[in-house]
Amino acid sequence: MHILFLSDNFPPEVNAPASRTFEHCREWVKAGHQVTIITCAPNFPQGKVYKGYCNRIWQTEMMDGIRVVRVWSYITANEGIFKRILDYSSYMVSAILASPFVRGPDLVVATSPLLFTACAGYVVSRMKHIPFVFELRDMWPESIKAVGAMKDSLIIRFLERLEMFLYHRAAKIVSVTDSFKRILTKRGIDPTKIEVVTNGVDLSRFQPRPRDVELEARFDLEGKFVAGYLGTHGMAHALETVLEAAAKSREMAEDNLRFILLGDGARKTALIEKAQDMGLDNVIFIDSVPKEEVARYWSILDVSIIHLKKTDLFKTVVPSKLFESMGMGIPVLHGVAGESAEIVQEENVGIVFEPENEHKLCESLFQLKKNQVLYEKLRSNCLRAAQKYERQKLARRMLQILEELNN
Repeated sequence: MHILFLSDNFPPEVNAPASRTFEHCREWVKAGHQVTIITCAPNFPQGKVYKGYCNRIWQTEMMDGIRVVRVWSYITANEGIFKRILDYSSYMVSAILASPFVRGPDLVVATSPLLFTACAGYVVSRMKHIPFVFELRDMWPESIKAVGAMKDSLIIRFLERLEMFLYHRAAKIVSVTDSFKRILTKRGIDPTKIEVVTNGVDLSRFQPRPRDVELEARFDLEGKFVAGYLGTHGMAHALETVLEAAAKSREMAEDNLRFILLGDGARKTALIEKAQDMGLDNVIFIDSVPKEEVARYWSILDVSIIHLKKTDLFKTVVPSKLFESMGMGIPVLHGVAGESAEIVQEENVGIVFEPENEHKLCESLFQLKKNQVLYEKLRSNCLRAAQKYERQKLARRMLQILEELNN
């Protein structure tokens, strides 16, 4: 089977969609299938093309047996909704124009959250007379409204109608959460064509390892208890809560506690300025690092902070960093309500706190810092639970869905 996959994020980018897509496609190639990715020049989240790449009409490479076709797109930083829409729509057009040069695909998979990518998938499916699979990773455009990037408007209502059109036209919808499936079913989408394949973790990369001595020395972390957030610094993540918790910990004379925020995004500059204004010498900001370096930075954490803005929409999402934390054996401080909080509690891999509540975050952090018995129990549970979300198993599950559709 030849699978054509459309995704505007792909390695060497290190965000969740890039990792999920690559790790799934790598397993499909190992299973004997042909996979072609149409993506763009790697640039997320800073809007700068990575070294060794250029933004041109067509370039190809092979990556672990996957044929990667990179097309031109308008590139901008991950900030400013209208520039980003121009970015997304230019990729959509380029992907459609590139698809005739990909010979013989049996089906096309397009991954959200961006409806523009899904639109390209639908158009390509019609051009090539092949099934269209919609991989649903986010309820977009609802998430735009949830973070306050756009208010209800004619544009939003148009996007919502487009969203429903694509759901109805997809031969299969592969959702990353059970919550998304329930929402779509309530909105009239046939539940029999919706499958759930959760996010997971590549246990060959994310597994327990000694604290990286070089990084520990570089950031002066020896003898420190380190709480870290690794990921995008965007509007949805409300990381001001972490800064407020850091300020509160200083007030309580917790001198051996450090907070690390690693990554980039639309809010990073503002967060750095806020930390400076607050005089937070216990907060360390680190820029995004290459994919192969990420596990080293996980190793210097004692606990992982996962946080999203307090809004009903985010009760339906499950951040992929939860599974990486499990794989590394790092207990979680989980500031996300809903389905992901239920996973944390059911697997007993961390402490759930109310989103945007720095007092509860501090309280939970001190609990893990001071209760070694609890800490070790959660750490052990992380390693056990990670086996349920092993990426190879999940990739095989999605492949089975695609094979059944192709038969």
